[in-house]
Amino acid sequence: MALALREARKAARTGEVPIGAVIVKDGEIVGRGFNRIESGRDPTLHAEIIAIRRAAKKLGARRLVGCTMYVTVEPCSMCAGAAVLARLDAVVAGAESDKSGACGSVKDILASDSLNHRVEYTVGVSGQECAAVLSGFFKGLRARRGEEGK
Repeated sequence: MALALREARKAARTGEVPIGAVIVKDGEIVGRGFNRIESGRDPTLHAEIIAIRRAAKKLGARRLVGCTMYVTVEPCSMCAGAAVLARLDAVVAGAESDKSGACGSVKDILASDSLNHRVEYTVGVSGQECAAVLSGFFKGLRARRGEEGK
């Protein structure tokens, strides 16, 4: 999770919502990413999607069997769906997302019986630290917006 947090901090430095993801297979990092939604002007450039794309490219496979994704915030529906389609073994998430979480908070896509693959998941690993990175980012953003309004 420490490496995913490092990715999240990279996002924050570029003005992106600080979410980071790292995918590991057999103890080796095969994909990593951080949010690039604003800079890429693309709503699909979530950290998880970038990490999945990079892992698939590195492994030369669309199925990421044997891989675990570590992500600083509980994945949204799009990213949870991508984890299922990629056939990830597991997702380990930091902070819960009470607005868009799809790993048990709002929805539970990863364990859905209606899908052809289920992804094991854990939410809350280093949760306070992950949540602090997010809340610090948004606190700073609100403060800057307040200064601009004067």
